[in-house]
Amino acid sequence: MIHYRKILELHDEGISLRGIASSTGHSRQKVTEIIGLAEKKGLVCPLEEEMTDKWIEEFLFPEKTLEASGRHPLNFDYIHEELAKPNVTLSLLHHEYEAECRAHQKIPYSYRSFLRHYSNYADKYKATLRIRRKPGEIMEVDWAGSTAFIIDRDTGEKVKAFVFVATLPCSQFSYAEASLSMDSHSWITLHNNAYKYFGGTTQIVVPDNLKTSVTKHTTRELILNPAYKEMADYYNTVVMPARVRTPKDKASVEGSVGVISTWIIAALRNMHCFTIDELNEEVGKKLDEFNKRPFTRKKGSRLSAFEEEEKFAVSPLPIAPYKMSEWKKTTVAPDYHVSFDSMFYSVPYEYINREVEVRVSDNLIEVFFNHMRIASHKRLYGKFGQTTTIHDHMPDNHKLFVDQTPKAAIEWAENIGESTLNVIRYLLDTSQTEKLALQSIFSLKKFERRYTKYEIERACKMVLSMTKRPTVKSIQTLLKTNKKNDAEQELKRKTEINKNNYGFTRGASYYGGTDK
Repeated sequence: MIHYRKILELHDEGISLRGIASSTGHSRQKVTEIIGLAEKKGLVCPLEEEMTDKWIEEFLFPEKTLEASGRHPLNFDYIHEELAKPNVTLSLLHHEYEAECRAHQKIPYSYRSFLRHYSNYADKYKATLRIRRKPGEIMEVDWAGSTAFIIDRDTGEKVKAFVFVATLPCSQFSYAEASLSMDSHSWITLHNNAYKYFGGTTQIVVPDNLKTSVTKHTTRELILNPAYKEMADYYNTVVMPARVRTPKDKASVEGSVGVISTWIIAALRNMHCFTIDELNEEVGKKLDEFNKRPFTRKKGSRLSAFEEEEKFAVSPLPIAPYKMSEWKKTTVAPDYHVSFDSMFYSVPYEYINREVEVRVSDNLIEVFFNHMRIASHKRLYGKFGQTTTIHDHMPDNHKLFVDQTPKAAIEWAENIGESTLNVIRYLLDTSQTEKLALQSIFSLKKFERRYTKYEIERACKMVLSMTKRPTVKSIQTLLKTNKKNDAEQELKRKTEINKNNYGFTRGASYYGGTDK
């Protein structure tokens, strides 16, 4: 039997490799191999009493026990590394192991023995056992059953604080934070903080069937809360709620909730905090202690297990955290606007009386109809009753009225002619108010529906030649008179053409006769 313990203790005392080899009767090559492997696996002096030569041999060379059985040895490091990859299972690895044994004409272990040996290896040498959970795959979330509290400075009363818990089942690494509310905004904010604490996101998040996460959950249908689903999409993760009344679907967080209730909430029972920030500062300290506490049945802690076995597998975070948005259903009013917080935002007038969904974030209002966005606005703040209207959302008759501005009136007149422009300028300069002038100009512009630009320009020119104070009424009268005169002139012209429209009479010579 090799004197493993003596070799490591002599090396710790500073004895040279030559001296250790001479004292133990082993070659320097073997001594060097043992010392190097012990350092690699973290086995350092002083050694515990239970670490006998046999224990150290099984720790450094676990494959020796398997080789004695006459079966093809297992590469445990390879198995453990492969199990961290997506969709890789022990069943698949055992199948590949059997294929390798057949190729080399070796006797394989049965699947049950394969599973038992890997479990023993992982329990003894690794922080996590990758049979049920993969690193970076799942984050389980829930509210702790027990509550913490803060003290109201004014009344001295205790105010409840609800504790959010998130756990990574593979490493059992956990996050906890207190909140004064259990609403949707707090729920999603705490998810953001948990992802930040873990330094990344998981492929799946498993919540309970709370209204903040699930709208409807039956065996046939799952409808997520829109804001929660949007958050999951932003972090590229999938929400898989636990089945109703099935706590085993999120056993890790259920277990962590119980432990955290003891080691964090109960530990702070005599601590008096006056703000939620003070409470969370204390919760953070207790959480740090909790994650660093050594496991009772295996080496390491939740923190070391996370750093060594799971941190590499979490997906990187986006550049900016998810910004909370709120959803509500409403009906478009007859004035083609929807309201939120006493502010009004336009949508295309075709959707009047239709039910739409409104997504509200800190800076943006978006309106959806049948999952299609039909309008978006910058969110309004300040005085109640503010309105934002997009020109393209209005019907044509509203556009025509809204477009009445002095600048628009001048541009229209310039497009008609010089006389019309002079009339418009006169109306703008002499009216008592701009509103009255624009009403007159609006009436004048409506003449375009019945008269050509030439007719309007001619009427304006005639009015200006007759008076220095043109009015819309006088222009309208001239337009009618000119229209009537033009019609009479056209009728007279056609009549004269018909009177002069006679045939050509041929003489007798044309038919072979003689003229007399």
